[in-house]
Amino acid sequence: MRPVIQQEKTGCAIASTATLAGISYKKAKSIANDLGVYAEDTKLWSETDGIRKILRKLNIKIGKTESPFKNWNTLPDRALLAIKWHRVNGKPCWHWVVFVRENNMEYVLDSSKRIKNNKRMDFGRMKPKWYIKIGE
Repeated sequence: MRPVIQQEKTGCAIASTATLAGISYKKAKSIANDLGVYAEDTKLWSETDGIRKILRKLNIKIGKTESPFKNWNTLPDRALLAIKWHRVNGKPCWHWVVFVRENNMEYVLDSSKRIKNNKRMDFGRMKPKWYIKIGE
């Protein structure tokens, strides 16, 4: 699986869905916009309805609820992680990333333009708050 880099400052949800679907950011953004979901809408990084809507449209199976992060070993083989969790004006916000476990390896695909390597294994630096299971 390869990371898709976000093209907008607040495009991590769209980039994460593109990563999971194996499509371009532009295509994922078009699908999101057709569904009424926009990167600049703060709900996209403070609620899960928008990203869930995009994933359903892309026929990607997702868990029904968010699960609290306990440790890296207990994550499913694919998950959307909420990292950099914080509050802005009392409202929770986070950055979406994709966790992948395959071929005896674990890594996180981070869509941020500002990092050198978008395939991350610096697990001690990331502080996930919770996750959504991807797949069955």
